[in-house]
Amino acid sequence: MKYLFIAFGLVLVLLGGLWFLQGIGLVTMAPILCVGDCEPLEGPSLPWALAGLVALLAGAALLWRSRRR
Repeated sequence: MKYLFIAFGLVLVLLGGLWFLQGIGLVTMAPILCVGDCEPLEGPSLPWALAGLVALLAGAALLWRSRRR
């Protein structure tokens, strides 16, 4: 169970970091695996920055908790 928390925490930290950087406008990239009419995120986006920050903090909490056990 500990390794599952570590793996899930790492994924959340990496995705949350990417979403946060995209949300504040430091990283831009083309959409991947787009089903509909997708457009790249241009400029800062508060919802993506907040979602990224929440995911980043949740992943860090999972990693910290798995190290404490």
